[in-house]
Amino acid sequence: MAAALAPLALSMGEPSGIGPDLILRLFSQRAELRLPPFVVYGNVPFLRARAARLGIEVAFGTPEADFVTTLPVLDIDGMVPDNPGAPTALSGKVVMEAIARAVADTLRGATRGLVTAPIHKGVLYSAGFKYPGHTEYLAALCATPGNAPRLPVMMLAHEELRTIPLTIHVPLHEVPGLVTTDLILKTTRIVAHDLRNRFGIAEPRIGIAGLNPHAGEGGTIGRQEVDIIGPAVAALVHEGIAAEGPFPADTLFFPAHWRQYDAVIAMYHDQALIPIKTVAFDEAVNVTLGLPIVRTSPDHGTAFDLAGSGKGSHASFLAAIRLADKMTGGA
Repeated sequence: MAAALAPLALSMGEPSGIGPDLILRLFSQRAELRLPPFVVYGNVPFLRARAARLGIEVAFGTPEADFVTTLPVLDIDGMVPDNPGAPTALSGKVVMEAIARAVADTLRGATRGLVTAPIHKGVLYSAGFKYPGHTEYLAALCATPGNAPRLPVMMLAHEELRTIPLTIHVPLHEVPGLVTTDLILKTTRIVAHDLRNRFGIAEPRIGIAGLNPHAGEGGTIGRQEVDIIGPAVAALVHEGIAAEGPFPADTLFFPAHWRQYDAVIAMYHDQALIPIKTVAFDEAVNVTLGLPIVRTSPDHGTAFDLAGSGKGSHASFLAAIRLADKMTGGA
């Protein structure tokens, strides 16, 4: 008999947001949804209070609980008020510790993949958070002692369409200076590697967008395609990676075009996210490539206005769980 797979790890995210609600709701439907077992990293008294607020009956247990009758939780001690929509720095240490413990357990194999609920960076900054975002924190947690963190790559995935923003949370006027041949090379290599090894695509094809309108029209309305992106694509092809581009983004994201590729790399945040949100607003999954662990997350924020109400779609969170399960040997 094959050994049972380790459970997934779910970090509870921002307590005043919708993440804990969705975790509790999904667990309450675990049988009908046929969910893989998972362990929640969070604060048990808070989760108990939120479950009561939502009218969900949940038995809480230790990480070794059976999942059939009990929600396994690795309890992180601390003050976590149940105040939906009202974030406070009081819970920041618990949120950060929950992520850190989940990463550590996944690295050592106690859990086989990590699904993270949304966090609120503003709250965490007031509690001592020192990273630009969730992804950079995960990369630092995964780094080996004495070595710099690996480059984490953000992918938004939904069935056939997978998009990657080369630059992420930066002002638009800074993007041209950040688009470099080196960054394109490093990012595309990571994408190709993880498409092969995480998604099982033997020979991934990758489309690469231009930065300027009409991909610069041969340099007449921008030189990045000629001087930076084009040479990067040529170098990738020389390495044996099936990369093509740069293409004008408005035609690259026409369905008949992007369906030719296993992933599309865009030059900036909205260039990548507008297409995926148009195709799958509440079902896309945020996947972090380039880490030694599998990490997925729902493609939405904390939704403070819906927290504690029992409303809001769990589709993206469910998709994130299913994708993490599939990427780590599950169904």
